[in-house]
Amino acid sequence: MAKEEFILTQDGLDKIEKELSYLKNEKRKEVAARIKEAISYGDISENSEYEDAKNEQAFIEGRIATLEKWLKNARLLKEEDQDSDVVSLGDTVAIMDMDSGEEFEYTIVGTAEVNPSEYKISNESPVGKALLSKKIGDVVEVQVPVGLLKFKITNIQQAYLGRK
Repeated sequence: MAKEEFILTQDGLDKIEKELSYLKNEKRKEVAARIKEAISYGDISENSEYEDAKNEQAFIEGRIATLEKWLKNARLLKEEDQDSDVVSLGDTVAIMDMDSGEEFEYTIVGTAEVNPSEYKISNESPVGKALLSKKIGDVVEVQVPVGLLKFKITNIQQAYLGRK
């Protein structure tokens, strides 16, 4: 089976490393202390504090494993991966909805960096896929569950080159 590769920007790599460090060095200790305190209350079979702490511990360990997998299989996006004329991974793309005239700005990232609240969308998402390799002025059509969306690319801010 082929190794799963996670493409990361430098910013994404830094955030993952920071989160991993926090979980390993601070959060683990905090949860261990909560478990120890809950055990001191006596019978753990009906101890909700113990149960909550153990659940949080399991979540943290799962998250640590995920972050470590991403880092182990990471490929850092480099300047030479970028094309100066078209949308590439890591670029921030301004688009206009052709029906509503509404404007949006998304950064195209690998799956490990997706964060909708920061307008970071996956290169594997329908919109992300449709935008890749397009130029300013191109109209992109994206089939989504609610129908066909049409966007016009109005600007490309390249991740490394800072060009528009």
